[in-house]
Amino acid sequence: MIEGRAAYASNPANTRGREFGTDEKASRGPRSAFQRDRDRIIHSIAFRRLRHKTQVFIAPDGDHYRVRLTHSLEVAQIGRVIARALGLDEDLTEALCLAHDIGHPPFGHAGEDALEEAMAGAGGFDHNANTLRVLMRLESPYCGHEGLNLSWEMLEGLAKHNGPILKPTWALEDLDAAFPLDLTTFASLEAQVAAISDDIAYDNHDIDDGLRAGFLCLDQLLELPSVSDQWRAIEQRFPTAPQDRMLRELVRGQIGHMVNDVIATTRANIAQTGVSSAEEVRVAGRPLATFSAAMGEQERVLKQFMYQRLYLHDEQRQTADRARDVIAKLFAAYANDPSEMPESWRLTLPKAEPARTRHIADFISGMTDRYAIDSYAKLFGQTPDGLRNV
Repeated sequence: MIEGRAAYASNPANTRGREFGTDEKASRGPRSAFQRDRDRIIHSIAFRRLRHKTQVFIAPDGDHYRVRLTHSLEVAQIGRVIARALGLDEDLTEALCLAHDIGHPPFGHAGEDALEEAMAGAGGFDHNANTLRVLMRLESPYCGHEGLNLSWEMLEGLAKHNGPILKPTWALEDLDAAFPLDLTTFASLEAQVAAISDDIAYDNHDIDDGLRAGFLCLDQLLELPSVSDQWRAIEQRFPTAPQDRMLRELVRGQIGHMVNDVIATTRANIAQTGVSSAEEVRVAGRPLATFSAAMGEQERVLKQFMYQRLYLHDEQRQTADRARDVIAKLFAAYANDPSEMPESWRLTLPKAEPARTRHIADFISGMTDRYAIDSYAKLFGQTPDGLRNV
């Protein structure tokens, strides 16, 4: 076992390989399989596009609001901390964190809802399955094969980081048939850590963005006992500090409490189940990287608060409705007249369904917010109104 690596961690030396194999002699530099996965993600076009894709606020004008790219970097930072404390493979954890949102369409969940409706007759749309589709088929920089040809452990972790999949979507079913990912078992601990790191990041950073935008206020947050307790402690420690600094201290403190809780609870779960290999993690019958019962309840209450006060805020919902309309109209326009699509997409458009509809969805799902807005303006002669609320 590599020094510092726990027995239950994923080991790049024991990877199940890649869909299209690999020529180790042609490998550039002394990197492990999981380090190469991470580097392929970072150098991909799909990853770069995340800088102009919605996190919470659609196409924000402010420089300080989070987008999918900055969110993914923050998730990766949290994931590495937890992975290191647990003796997991940090490179695999980081790669999973960086890639987890690559399948999101423009305008976040509003865009996903529009594509789901447009593809109702073609199997629907799911951003998680679309992440696999982008990485295994659509992003193809290599001469010898489709996709980025990531490791089995990387793809497995992305496919089922939220748990076993008993009813895969059409996209995931097709990809699993080509490169089986054992969808009915749990994923590695690295994937489980990436998933809970995502929760920790957006639970707390969305508070920061919500406060900055004026959709949330401190008095509302202090209605939550767990937040109120931390705030009172911060007031006692820093009685003369400016409120904006105290709010950032609050967010940092929240993240620290959650991270420490996950580390302690996961260690206890590992000890209780006695897992001693990555394979035993997969068949443990339950997730092992979790919050404690008390923290899990606090996190549930926080999420409920965020949905009520931020995600489903009237202004947010109105903006999302307009964004859905933009995606729906783009889809209808390209379906009606494919000549409006760029040449590379137009020339490869299948004639038969459902491949034709799925191809159009592939094109739209890869758009950034601003590219979708520009495409709408080109097609309809006007820029869509009301898509920016911060």
